[in-house]
Amino acid sequence: MLKIIVTGPESSGKTTLCKALSEHFKIPFTEEYARKYLNNLGKNYQKNDLLRIAKGQFKNEQITTNKNRLSLYDTDLITIKIWNNHKYGKCDKWILEQIKKQQSEERFYFLCKPDIPWKADPLRETPTNRLKLFKIYKKELENLGHSYFVIEGEHRLKDSISKISNLIS
Repeated sequence: MLKIIVTGPESSGKTTLCKALSEHFKIPFTEEYARKYLNNLGKNYQKNDLLRIAKGQFKNEQITTNKNRLSLYDTDLITIKIWNNHKYGKCDKWILEQIKKQQSEERFYFLCKPDIPWKADPLRETPTNRLKLFKIYKKELENLGHSYFVIEGEHRLKDSISKISNLIS
């Protein structure tokens, strides 16, 4: 089972890429749980909401994993870890434990570079430090030993399709 995770800072094209890859490979993708959760919250989120989001994201990943030989995810727990650290200075132990367990899985990351214009959205908070966050994502993936490919430039979809095709052939 190969898990493809599309990750990176906000407004870097993750969801757009997931939708296009899902269409191309005719597989569903697991949406970012945070967006659904926060849209239904009806108030500003707090640190404890991030643990609930992590558990929802984790649960959705488990459901999808059981169905397909190739699975596609719009973010994962690493995003929630980075956001916890960025916003609150530390991350919940449960999230860290799950990320450690996932190191033994066959996971491949597309790290989206924020080289496209930032688009305002009620859930987005960081229009000015996306490159700094991108570097944090890159370092995190390297520290965890995950394979990844940086998605950037005009040929994001073409490059992603090519990379997945090589991985599954």
